[in-house]
Amino acid sequence: MKFAPGAWRYALLPLVAAPFAFIFSVLASLLSLLAGVAVLAFFRDPERTPPLSGVVSPADGKVSVIRREGDRIRLGVFMNIHNVHVVRAPFSGEILEVEHVPGANRPAFSKDSDRNERVHVRFEPAEETQAGPEVTFVAGAFARRIHPYVEAGETVTRGERLGHIAFGSRVDVLFPPTVDAEDLAVERGQNVTAGETIILEDAAETGLPDIDGEFDPLVDEAASGRGSESGDESG
Repeated sequence: MKFAPGAWRYALLPLVAAPFAFIFSVLASLLSLLAGVAVLAFFRDPERTPPLSGVVSPADGKVSVIRREGDRIRLGVFMNIHNVHVVRAPFSGEILEVEHVPGANRPAFSKDSDRNERVHVRFEPAEETQAGPEVTFVAGAFARRIHPYVEAGETVTRGERLGHIAFGSRVDVLFPPTVDAEDLAVERGQNVTAGETIILEDAAETGLPDIDGEFDPLVDEAASGRGSESGDESG
């Protein structure tokens, strides 16, 4: 089983403490062991196989937001505690900017979460005259660390790992103005899987980056390696 960067940093203490806690209490030892295993389960990073076409969900979880913001549509996926928290690219393209925005740490399902800490991963637009799409990592009440694996100027493939959020919580896709809510292939309340569930079928005519390239697991593996390096440094 593969784990996202930082997993062992969080899991090591309860796992190491478990046998020593056994000296004082069997229950304390079991709880410590379960806490360590739960952390590893939370940071699990399974492989995914994107479909041959379409824009895919950036995260595991439930579609919690579909709304219009000006002339653009935002789709948000809320990740529950049992979901995988690794974020994947919905489409292929070149990254224009990675911006960290400080903020609050409200529950990701609340209206106040729009003021939460976040990281915007902005993509180059298909046409210079329009705004490009972006993927936003939104921190939650317990999610205090956002770990992007990518940097400006890099090119990613649809389904490739973009990063992860430690212990939380929501990932948004802000589409270009050419995408309408009626174009979406999902609805609020629907469960989705990162890198596999299609959230937009007909992307060729909606001004999104080129998504015709096939998913390359070797490229994704290299991206995951970059994430491991940055994750180990930042903790």
